[in-house]
Amino acid sequence: MSADAASARPSSVGVAGLASIIIPNWNGSAHLPTCLRALARQTYPHAEVLLVDNASTDDSLALVARDFPQVRILAQARNLGFTGACNAGLRAARGEILILLNNDTEAAPDWLAEVMAAFARYPNAGSIASKMLLFDRRDTLHAAGDLFRRDGMPGNRGVWQTDTGQYAEGPVFSANGGSAAYRRALLDDVGLLDDAFYFSLEDVDLGWRAQLRGWACIYAPRAVVYHKLSATGGGVTHSYYNGRNFLYVLAKDVPGELWRKYWPRMLGAQLRISWDALRAWRGQEARARLRGQLAGLLRFSAMLRARRPIQARRTAPLAALEGLLDD
Repeated sequence: MSADAASARPSSVGVAGLASIIIPNWNGSAHLPTCLRALARQTYPHAEVLLVDNASTDDSLALVARDFPQVRILAQARNLGFTGACNAGLRAARGEILILLNNDTEAAPDWLAEVMAAFARYPNAGSIASKMLLFDRRDTLHAAGDLFRRDGMPGNRGVWQTDTGQYAEGPVFSANGGSAAYRRALLDDVGLLDDAFYFSLEDVDLGWRAQLRGWACIYAPRAVVYHKLSATGGGVTHSYYNGRNFLYVLAKDVPGELWRKYWPRMLGAQLRISWDALRAWRGQEARARLRGQLAGLLRFSAMLRARRPIQARRTAPLAALEGLLDD
C-alpha cells in the first residue's frame, strides 16, 4: 500500500444505518440517468448518493444537477482515475456503510436493502459482494464476488455463466469494485483504495488487505446489479493496467509462505500472459498488456517495500488465507 493509501481513512464516524453510495464518473452522461433513476427507486430509505466527477467534458454535471438534485456532486479539478475518484467519495461520505457503484449499472429496487440485510446477518463481515449480471443478458453473470487463484490470477467468479442460483450466500475472496459495499470500520482498519493502482485490481488489493486482517467478504445473491460490461472501461487502458497491476498485487499482498509454495504457478501464469501477448503483437491491446507488465516489473521493488507494513499487520492464519484461494 502506498503511503497515501496507508494514511487515508474515512473522515468521520459514520451515521448509523446510513448507506453512502459513491459513483465515480468521467464523461458518463449516457449512463447516469439509468443508474440514478434505479437508485431513486431503492426500497431502503436511509441512503445518500455521491457522484464524484473526474473533470468530465460532457454534460454529466449539468444533467445531474438538473434531473437528480438529490445527488451530492463532488466535482474534481482533474481526472483522478477510478481509485482517486472513489477515495474522494469515501472521504466525503457520511454513512456507516460505504458502497462503490459503477455509473454504468442499474440496481434492482431491493438491491440496497439486501446489501444492508446481509451486513446485519454477518456482523463480523467487512464487505458485501453483490450479484452482478450483464445489463443486456440478465440471466448471465458478470461476477458472483471475486476470486483469487493459486497461480496469482484474480477473476470474476461465475463470469459468463448462466445464473441458475448456483452460487449461494457465503464467503468469497473480495467484492468486485463495480458494486462493492464496505463497513467503515474495515476501511478505518486497512485504509482506502491504493491510488498507485489508478484503475483495475484496486478492489482485489483491498480484498487482500482485508483478508490479511481477518475481515470476511460475503456474497449476497439477492443483492442484484445489472452492469453494462466494459461500457466505461476496457480495451487498451484495461489491458495496460491489468498487466501492471497483476504484478502489483503479487508484490504487495501475497504472503511469503504462499509465494514460496506457489511461485512456479505464479511465474507460469505471467509467462503465459506474455507469450499470448507476443503472439498477438499486432493488436493494440496485446502491446498494451506487455507495456503494463514491463511497468509492473520496473515498479516491483517499490511494491515490495509497500508490502512490509501490510504483511506486518497480518492477523489471519495462513491456513485460512490459503483456503480462500481457487485452483
